[in-house]
Amino acid sequence: MTALAGTGQLVRLNLRRDRIMLPAWIAALVATLYASVAGTAALYPTQESREQAAVIINTNPAVIALYGPATDLGTLGGLATWKPNTMLAVLIAIMSMLTVVRHTRADEEAGRLELVGSGVVGRHAALTAALVVAFGTNVVLTVLLAVSVLGQGLPVDGVIAMALGFGAIGFMFAAIAAVAAQLVESSRTANGITVGVLGLAFLLRAAGDSAGESGPPWLSWLSPIGWVQKVRPYGELQWWPLLLPLGLVVLATVAAYRLAGRRDMAAGLLPARRGPAHAAPGLKSAFALAWRLHRWSLLGWTVGFVVLSGVLGTVASSVGDIAGDSRQMRELLQRMGGEQSLSDAYISFSMSIVAIATTAFAVQAALRLRAEESAQRVESLLATRVDRIRWALSHFVIAVGGSVLLLGVAGLVGGLAHGARTGSVGEQVPRVLGSALVQLPAVWVVAAIALAAFGLVPRFAAVAWGALVLFLLITELGPMLRLDQWLLDVSPFTHVPRLPLADLTVAPLLALVAVALAFAVAGLVGLRRRDIG
Repeated sequence: MTALAGTGQLVRLNLRRDRIMLPAWIAALVATLYASVAGTAALYPTQESREQAAVIINTNPAVIALYGPATDLGTLGGLATWKPNTMLAVLIAIMSMLTVVRHTRADEEAGRLELVGSGVVGRHAALTAALVVAFGTNVVLTVLLAVSVLGQGLPVDGVIAMALGFGAIGFMFAAIAAVAAQLVESSRTANGITVGVLGLAFLLRAAGDSAGESGPPWLSWLSPIGWVQKVRPYGELQWWPLLLPLGLVVLATVAAYRLAGRRDMAAGLLPARRGPAHAAPGLKSAFALAWRLHRWSLLGWTVGFVVLSGVLGTVASSVGDIAGDSRQMRELLQRMGGEQSLSDAYISFSMSIVAIATTAFAVQAALRLRAEESAQRVESLLATRVDRIRWALSHFVIAVGGSVLLLGVAGLVGGLAHGARTGSVGEQVPRVLGSALVQLPAVWVVAAIALAAFGLVPRFAAVAWGALVLFLLITELGPMLRLDQWLLDVSPFTHVPRLPLADLTVAPLLALVAVALAFAVAGLVGLRRRDIG
């Protein structure tokens, strides 16, 4: 038997398990790029309007740090792909990371790979199958991204280069995740290591791109995201930077295979830290255990929100300049947030995007219930005095309370940054903080959907992620595509008052809270009546 025996069967198994998740990822990413290109062509129909936008954007380092280099914004392709460029790169990296870790370290942690390995399966079959699925998904995504925008007036060579760049991002972080999966025993830690590399790549790229002539622009060359952006698909096209991602993929893949051959099944190369022989006095409740499981994740999310909200708050005071004299751009921003000042419209829209990110944490925290059940750790816990409802509520409380913390941090930091730029900290902090906290009922609705899915149909608990992706697309693209109101109303975020533009109306917020309670109660009732495991 060779080390790759059984790889084909595992590839088919992985594709069957991901038959819903991966197509949903691909559809969302392709739709985002298509809508951005189509919308930009309508907002900036002339070369003069695009050049004017490029001049204005290039004078704002905070905007460049958030959205990427602004070197080719005078072209339709450069301007159309500038804003979604970094966002798509991050999402593609996360998709690739989750795919690889799910089929390697997560399966190993749950004991599934040990069971599979007892058959005619080679040592490296699981790793190979995971990489084949991740790489193949990125190949399909690359082709569809290119096809989706080819007919919109963009140069063919630029479209191909852009799509290859996005594919390179996916390949790189799939390989990085494969290495991380060999180093540690926990899938959460493997994902955390990969996300840490992604965050560092984003910060290096942001620092290099926004440094200006007096700063260190070479920092962008230390970032895998920066390598891809150096291709400049719609400017002075350079193909050779794509060799850097290729080299990283080869090195990381070889390293992953070598590391996989040097460790035992279910073990990582980095030794796991031994816990104390006796539990701390505070670990006497289900909530204390849930807090211990979620605390480092919540800390990482909080740090990320501090950086993100600081950048958004800094940008808010200059969003009127970014719109320039483009009547279409001003109308779009006003549709997103109201008919008053563009800065307030931007704050309202930004906080809705921050709320989507907060919802990702809430869903992750709520679905930790399913991970604990799948790992067969729940039976031992429920054999004690802890009942099912108390155990489920302990994690759901973390999801709800953590969302309050994250949106509170986002509103506070964003308000301080915006107030510092405008010279009115005392006035802006409560306004931005209110704009953030008013999103909470919508976040709780999605978290409750996750709890309901876990309690009623645990096999399909991941449908909560599908709901989040749907709401993201409606929030991000709905106003731009001028979708019908009934479709916009599908998202709970549509019903949130657009503070600081509109007056606070309590009725829709109470309705959202009622919906969240209904989903949560349904999930708890379902959990109480079904079998565990």
